[in-house]
Amino acid sequence: MLLFFALGLLVHFVFFASIFDIYFTSPLVHGMTPQFTPLPPPARRLVLFVADGLRADALYELDENGNSRAPFIRNIIMHEGSWGISHTRVPTESRPGHVALIAGFYEDVSAVAKGWKENPVEFDSLFNESKYTWSWGSPDILPMFAKGAGGDHVYTYSYDSKRQDFGAQDATKLDMWVFDNVKDFFHHARNNQSLLSKINEEKIVFFLHLLGIDTNGHAHRPSSRDYKDNIKKVDDGVKEIVSVFNHFYGNDGKTTFIFTSDHGMTDWGSHGAGHPSETLTPLVTWGAGIKYPQRVSAQQFDDAFLKEWRLENWKRLDVNQGILPVDYLNNTDLFKAESVFTNAVQILEQFKVKMTQKKEATLPFLFTPFKSLSDSKQFDILRKARSYIKHRKFDEAVSLCKELIHLALKGLSYYHTYDRFFLGINIAIGFVGWISYASLLIIKSHSNLIRSVSKEVKKPSHLLPCSFVAIGILVAFFLLIQACPWTYYVYCLLPVPIWYAVLREFQVIQDLVASLLTYPLSHFVGYLLVFTLGTEVLVLSFFYRYMLTIGLTAFAAWPFLTQLWTRAKVTSLSWTFFSLLLAVFPLMPVVGRKPDISLVMGAGLLVLLLSLYVVTSLTKRKDSFIKEELLVHLLQVLNTVLSMYVVYSTQRSLLRKQGLPLMNQIISWATLASSLIVPLLSSPALFQRLFSILLSLMSTYLLLSTGYEALFPLVLSCLMFVWINIEQETLQQSGVSCKQKLTSIQFSYNTDITQFRQLCLDDIRRAFFLVFFLVTAFFGTGNIASINSFDLASVYCFLTVFSPFMMGSLMMWKILIPFVLVMCAFEAVQLTTQLSSKSLFLIVLVISDIMALHFFFLVKDYGSWLDIGTSISHYVIVMSMTIFLVFLNGLAQLLTTKKLRLCGKPKSHLM
Repeated sequence: MLLFFALGLLVHFVFFASIFDIYFTSPLVHGMTPQFTPLPPPARRLVLFVADGLRADALYELDENGNSRAPFIRNIIMHEGSWGISHTRVPTESRPGHVALIAGFYEDVSAVAKGWKENPVEFDSLFNESKYTWSWGSPDILPMFAKGAGGDHVYTYSYDSKRQDFGAQDATKLDMWVFDNVKDFFHHARNNQSLLSKINEEKIVFFLHLLGIDTNGHAHRPSSRDYKDNIKKVDDGVKEIVSVFNHFYGNDGKTTFIFTSDHGMTDWGSHGAGHPSETLTPLVTWGAGIKYPQRVSAQQFDDAFLKEWRLENWKRLDVNQGILPVDYLNNTDLFKAESVFTNAVQILEQFKVKMTQKKEATLPFLFTPFKSLSDSKQFDILRKARSYIKHRKFDEAVSLCKELIHLALKGLSYYHTYDRFFLGINIAIGFVGWISYASLLIIKSHSNLIRSVSKEVKKPSHLLPCSFVAIGILVAFFLLIQACPWTYYVYCLLPVPIWYAVLREFQVIQDLVASLLTYPLSHFVGYLLVFTLGTEVLVLSFFYRYMLTIGLTAFAAWPFLTQLWTRAKVTSLSWTFFSLLLAVFPLMPVVGRKPDISLVMGAGLLVLLLSLYVVTSLTKRKDSFIKEELLVHLLQVLNTVLSMYVVYSTQRSLLRKQGLPLMNQIISWATLASSLIVPLLSSPALFQRLFSILLSLMSTYLLLSTGYEALFPLVLSCLMFVWINIEQETLQQSGVSCKQKLTSIQFSYNTDITQFRQLCLDDIRRAFFLVFFLVTAFFGTGNIASINSFDLASVYCFLTVFSPFMMGSLMMWKILIPFVLVMCAFEAVQLTTQLSSKSLFLIVLVISDIMALHFFFLVKDYGSWLDIGTSISHYVIVMSMTIFLVFLNGLAQLLTTKKLRLCGKPKSHLM
């Protein structure tokens, strides 16, 4: 069995890694010949202001008094430059937004594995092509464009990351730091001849990254006074910096200014997805080479923003982030046509390199070229475009070049995904084979299904292994002559031994078929339909949270469809009540959008009331409830009270902008550290230990809660307690004798293996319940498939200084707490129903792999960060479920069976 688990881990690792070869290889192409526009640029220098997290409506709209929050920028729109909305392509994150602005392409999806921070591949950028670039701003953004830049010409100036504090200070200080350092830079340049000569060169860039608006949006929401006041201060700062530049360069008219944003922000202070508040960002440009304002009488757009912003008489020019906005250029038609022509040739060069790479690695008779852009068509389009430019037909030339760009981009995508179908089929064959093998192993080793069928031991034939060896050699030779990467060998050869293992169990397959033929067809079809429906509900629940509500409602009706109702009315009613109560949570808004500390306080009070009831009940049982255990429960009650106090006082402190109190931070971290230790001091009696685990984990969960989700673990735990009771009732109903009552059962590390029984059909239901409750723990209070769907306010009791790793770890522990509660409850279910964890593992393996096969074909490499991240996370969640289950099972065993003593000798507990 140990060998099977090791093999299973290896197979699942290969299946998991395959999506990064199939869906997430880098689309960037290297080795092209550089292309340049032959005409001189209109500007000598560019000043780029990026107000991180600034929504278009927040900048352009008028306040309640009819005044602009950014009067300088609005004056530019009306008198000096051009404006519009930049439609960012999601993912609406800082890194991909800046890459689109500065490097001119949409973020490489392979960056998803590095959290958009590091450069997975080298890419060219405006900064790299400049003579010199000076940049000021966040330490999270600037290094990505300095890293890998050719030569020593990109200079970065960043503040300490500790300044990015969401609670202790006004975040506008981040922007003031940038403005002050730029002014100091030019003051210093007047007295530094070397620096002065550099900043008077051509092709230089000044980049000002302004993080204050984004930080205030996360901390206080975009509707807050802090966010709106920050916009006014940024406007004042931009005005001052523009004055510095004009004065320094003597108003030479050779400076281009761009003011924009990398992404917007939702009303609840997050970004990453495709809501208009996230994708619509402002774009205002002025200076050298930029068109002056254009007065118009009417404009046609699909939205009503122009009227709302009172800008209907100034021409709005919308662009897509990362695409050359020709309409903004105040230059000759010849310059525009040459610029677009150069852009088209650049992309066409990428297409040619990509096609050549794929053609050289494919057998000639198997290679299928991209027919929409043949060599003759490329030549014809380029010839016509150059002819149009020569005959001054600039509009026709621009239109033709845009068509070429469109075709070349489609061709790049075609060759980039050329092997996707081939690899996907191989992984799917491997998946089906593995599911089949795991199912046969369950039937062979853990059930009585084929025990009654006679078996004749036959001498093994050499034909089967020889056939599969031959298949493996043929596959390897096919890959070798095409010079495929080594990973292709893994994906294509892995199904061979898997299917060999399946067909080796041919006798088991025959016995299974014989057993099923003796089974009533209606029963078999019924069970198959129920299993299929249940699996599809699990899959759909990853996309639609309300499917969890439907599933839990069906769970609520389950006792009334069996004899449980007649045997245990109170238990059945409790099961129905808590199932329906838990079913409410998936219908609630995603956590963080409507924070309400009063609900957190309410959850804490319910925990205290429940604690009072339990402690009172246990103290009446003097033989089994000693003073040491009473002290442990009282300590946990006190910890719950402290957690409530910390949540309340931290919120008040942050509202007053006094930061996170040190004592609150100490209590929070101490509570987190002790949450896995204190339960080990309680009695190993089943319900006492489970209740102690609940109290400890609830204290931590309260500290990580901002609203109704604080009630979720409490309701989930109540349902788990009822589940333990109802499973013992179902076991008695099926005729299996139960030697002990629940109140007398204790967790024990050394379980008697002779007590384990063979699997039955009801155990498939138990495994399904476990998977369903684990999925409910994931999605019960929101979509956790992307870390961007979380509210940073969840961790403010622990820290407020921006730290992605630490904040992400705390949020991950918040996710895990409901998981731990479910697994501890199932540890009790296994104990009371005499169920082997190994047999359970195999059933869960089959269910999760069937789900994984669904999600493998639903993985996306396009769309929003939420879409991309969610599709990956769905696949990763189910692929990791078996590994995750082993880890959680080990943690649950530790929490339920381990016993520590405060002092004195160990005392025995009565059964």
